[in-house]
Amino acid sequence: MTKKKKTAAEETDLDKFTLELQKQIMEQIRKRYSETAIDHWQNPRNFRKIENPDGYAKVKGPCGDTMEMFLKIDKENISECGFQTDGCGTTIVCGSVSTELTLNNSFTQALALVSADEILKELGGLPESDVHCAQLAAETLRRALADYLYKKKSPWKKHYNRT
Repeated sequence: MTKKKKTAAEETDLDKFTLELQKQIMEQIRKRYSETAIDHWQNPRNFRKIENPDGYAKVKGPCGDTMEMFLKIDKENISECGFQTDGCGTTIVCGSVSTELTLNNSFTQALALVSADEILKELGGLPESDVHCAQLAAETLRRALADYLYKKKSPWKKHYNRT
């Protein structure tokens, strides 16, 4: 079976169609999401695993998305914060924002700062159907902070990480 090679005109038409479709999709996205949300979607911050974290949590949300948070804490300040998820774009956006809210803050500040409401405020809101993504990010971060406290009280437990 031979494959028919596309002509230059067919490739140009396909390129035009593709660009127009991308433009239409982005117009629809901009109607629902803020520029901040789109920026975090296209350029997620701290989307990475951190080896040997001081605090770690893995939470499965009600929609089936799973998020992991990794914390490194130096002198009670959060020096590194990473996340991974198998979730949708909005889950990535919320994980990205939560790590930015957390970095370079003390443990106590991070605990007070990061909530679903604060993530939503930072993003300029989300459609109601996506609010659970902010709740997942906030809950995962709270559990990573709790894990840090648990390990801090018994340092030997850090060597038995669940990551």
